Amino acid sequence: MRHVRTILLCCFALIALSMTMGPARNNRNRKPSDSRVHLLHADRLYFNQRVHPTAQFLVGNVRFDHEGTLMYCDSALFYEATNSFDAFGNVRMRQGDTLSLVGDVLYYDGLDQMARVRHNVVLKHRQTTLYADSLDYDRLYDLGYFFEGGRLVDKDNELTSDWGEYSPSTREAVFNYNVRLVNPRPPKQATSVLISDTLHYNSQTGLAHVLGPSNIDNGGNHVYTEDGYYNSNTDESYLLNRSILQNGYKMLVGDSVCWNAKDSIGKAYGHAIYTDTLNKNKFMGNYAMYNDRTGYAEAADSAVLIDYSQRDTFYAHADSFFLYTYHIGTDSMYRMIHAYNHVRAYRVDVQAVCDSMVYDGRDSCTTMYKDPIVWQEGQQMLGEKIKAWRNDSTIDSVYVINQALSVERLDSVHYNQIAGKEMHIYFQGKDPYLIVADKNVYVNYYPFDDDSLMIGMNRLETSLLLMYLKDRKVQKITSPTEASGIMYPVTQIPPSERYLENFSWFDYVRPVDKNDIFHWRPKKAGTELKESVRHTAPKQRLEDVRGGDTGPKTLKKDN
Repeated sequence: MRHVRTILLCCFALIALSMTMGPARNNRNRKPSDSRVHLLHADRLYFNQRVHPTAQFLVGNVRFDHEGTLMYCDSALFYEATNSFDAFGNVRMRQGDTLSLVGDVLYYDGLDQMARVRHNVVLKHRQTTLYADSLDYDRLYDLGYFFEGGRLVDKDNELTSDWGEYSPSTREAVFNYNVRLVNPRPPKQATSVLISDTLHYNSQTGLAHVLGPSNIDNGGNHVYTEDGYYNSNTDESYLLNRSILQNGYKMLVGDSVCWNAKDSIGKAYGHAIYTDTLNKNKFMGNYAMYNDRTGYAEAADSAVLIDYSQRDTFYAHADSFFLYTYHIGTDSMYRMIHAYNHVRAYRVDVQAVCDSMVYDGRDSCTTMYKDPIVWQEGQQMLGEKIKAWRNDSTIDSVYVINQALSVERLDSVHYNQIAGKEMHIYFQGKDPYLIVADKNVYVNYYPFDDDSLMIGMNRLETSLLLMYLKDRKVQKITSPTEASGIMYPVTQIPPSERYLENFSWFDYVRPVDKNDIFHWRPKKAGTELKESVRHTAPKQRLEDVRGGDTGPKTLKKDN
């Protein structure tokens, strides 16, 4: 029996020797401890010169103490000269009331205050538990290292990695290689999974800092970042370095991105881009946000709306954009886009400027407010308010409300002009085919002969006008109401009659390309439209109705 025990102890000694050959750690210029490891108890103590000439062989209920830290095992080899020991079987270490460490094998160096535990290692500290196969615990710096895979579990999360360290005093953990954080921890169904290359984690605050390529999946949401913070308690992420937040067909990118998974709200700052791949449009600006739950989005600070759902891409700039979604998740869902202040829009075939604009997805109608102007090729339309309906990729019709004016430039001097209180322009493809002007209609029109020579100027006044066009040339002009007009030959056009009273040509305001939408150019002073006000009829006074008598007469009885 004694020989068997000796053989076993030899094996343990070899295991202890192999334990000391783990990954090298920086000694951090550590100062050796001068306190001694004390043997408190062993059922049996003996020496064996053949196995180890200086070791004390301890068997049964072995207990050590070093600076208040208690260590227990079934058997041990105590090297009193080097202030160290090897412990085997049911190894336990207790430090204060909050930390315990267990395993199958322990090598403890009292000079370096380093405990190396192997096989079935469990480190517990308050509500945090670390499981590993191999762990080195540095008592001097209060750090536990694992290097052959480890799993940390606290009240909310489970973290696994190939290599890592944990500090009980600061509650800080660092994990490297194949890092995985699951929230909430098993056996609950995970709602958030974080995969990274490097992760710093605080088990007290639940705050994780990831470095390197990292992915966070939260339900239908996916986050990619190479430098970011994730709060597992609040389910919020703060991401840096052009991180990406994606939810189905929606994506948010920015220099920094904030994501609140509980409220489904994402915000991006600095060169922010919100993309909707389903509806094929995007918002850009130095600030952008969206609420995935309500379908609301906004962009500000150099904000741009880009719509690429049609053949030609549409670009619009404003101080701010707001996207509203109604009846989300139903068959009746529709969206509205509001643009406020200094709106400039460009598409190859149409351009516009106004102070504010609203797009209604129910009927594909865009309404422009306050000094709106729309250009299409050589034609300019303006009024107090303009409504434009879209049919697929082209304009279906335009409705100009109050002080309507349509101008077509022929050359630097001659312009076809139509003015009225209201005006409808109907399109086929990209060309207008019918113009309907209503109330106080004035027309200056230049007809051409078959040789494309200008005949003169036709000036017309009426209350209702219908102008039919083909290939942007007038085919017929009719007026269902009484009209008056005069035809001036080219050489006899009076200078005072050449332009209508409210004629304006704002080509200097027109966006010339997609980059020009950022350059706001207001109308020249004095050319802005003054909104027409319809005065209401004054209310009649009761005394006027009754001829000055405001109350019932009192009948006097004759005596």
